[in-house]
Amino acid sequence: MKNRLLILLSLGFIAFSSCNDFNRMVKSTDNEMKYEVAMDYYDRGDYNHALQLFDLLQASFRNTPRGEAITYRTAQCYYFQEDYDIAGYYYNRFTQTYPFSKDAEKAAFMSAYCSYKQSPESGLDQTNTFTAIKQLKGFMERYPNSDSLDRANHLLTNLNDKLEEKDYNMCRLFYRMENYSAAITSFENMLKKYPNTLHREEILYDMAKTYYDYAENSITEKQRERYESCVEQCNALSYLYPNSKYLQETNGIAAKARKKLENFK
Repeated sequence: MKNRLLILLSLGFIAFSSCNDFNRMVKSTDNEMKYEVAMDYYDRGDYNHALQLFDLLQASFRNTPRGEAITYRTAQCYYFQEDYDIAGYYYNRFTQTYPFSKDAEKAAFMSAYCSYKQSPESGLDQTNTFTAIKQLKGFMERYPNSDSLDRANHLLTNLNDKLEEKDYNMCRLFYRMENYSAAITSFENMLKKYPNTLHREEILYDMAKTYYDYAENSITEKQRERYESCVEQCNALSYLYPNSKYLQETNGIAAKARKKLENFK
């Protein structure tokens, strides 16, 4: 500790803000001094300079207490710079290299959180979303008593909601494309996949419309069955959501479907 204080005082860290002094430190072969300077840059929030020095020191201090500090702070630097891809890599590397560190649990959570931060909006490819879900579940299994458990659960809910939203939008896309068969199958599968979905009311409404249009565009032999399914969806919506904003429209759809069914009696 005394030696470190002497180094800090002798260097006068404020002077290291100049490019020339930093370049001389980069070229220095004194790794102990370089480490102290890097840590000071980190503590002062100068993550760019800290990273450059940490990168030079990785090999020299690997599998040592200082190597542990360097790896963790490298991840932190990238995180604070919002480079979540590389930050996640270093957090994960930290948990593998130093699994018994006091910071291993936090690093494991942060690795998953970095994947969460890279999860795109629901309309885009969800590869990062699935990765984040896998990592969050792994974290919760590994640290079932973690103080971050509630936060992890909250993040997991957000990600699952995003996947649900993507599936719902895909169902509606099939309907807009007039691919009624695919739309019906997708709506039915969604209700099975997400039994507690918040979109149940909308799905019943969408299915009622889809079945009616499906029947209208079907051959005669298939129309009766599809009009009946339309009425069933309208009745289900009315029963489950008696105050639904869609009832006026679905009541009209059901009336038209029943009138069509009279032709089959």
